[in-house]
Amino acid sequence: MEEVIERENIWTIPNFLCIGRILTSPYLGYLIVSQDYQVALWLLGIAGVTDLADGWIARTWASQASKLGSFLDPIADKLLIGTLFLSLTWTGLIPAQLTCLVVARDILLVIGASFIRYRSLPMPRTLVKYFDPTYASVQLAPTLASKLNTGVQLCLVGSTLAAPVFHFVDHPLLQGLCYLTAVTTLAGGLSYLVSKDTYKFLRKRKINPPSSPS
Repeated sequence: MEEVIERENIWTIPNFLCIGRILTSPYLGYLIVSQDYQVALWLLGIAGVTDLADGWIARTWASQASKLGSFLDPIADKLLIGTLFLSLTWTGLIPAQLTCLVVARDILLVIGASFIRYRSLPMPRTLVKYFDPTYASVQLAPTLASKLNTGVQLCLVGSTLAAPVFHFVDHPLLQGLCYLTAVTTLAGGLSYLVSKDTYKFLRKRKINPPSSPS
């Protein structure tokens, strides 16, 4: 008897929006390193709109929701935020210690999500199944603390990116926001360790192998 999981449609608008954010993140980093802050701020605003749009579309139309999206959305957010932290640290606008904390936490979360993906696959586990995006085997659900942390991080990188445009670099509120980001980053990471509802293995359907002719 073999365990199989139904394949899903991954060609949805929310998934395309997530992939769009993933592809534009390196260019956004390039703009910041080149100190083209105004264009980078506009691009970040567009990315924020697509982030809101893909969630709204997936919640409004069931046909546009996918288990792949539960992976892609946080990956797109973390790649965008990580790129912003690294590039803003390169230009001296965000402390390097804070960026190391944010990036290290995200790396650990990616490793954890990869392991969960592996554990969720039915036997026999293969690389083809693992890297097949249509093979939905697990659904992720971020914790409330992690959602709050993402909002605080976006607020920090958005405000820091706007600082050289509107001339408030090194403002005390930005420094306070850095400390708040460090606290929520640690709290968000710890919440995944104590919460039991951060992921759900999808139900597998069992099929009997075809019987051989007698």
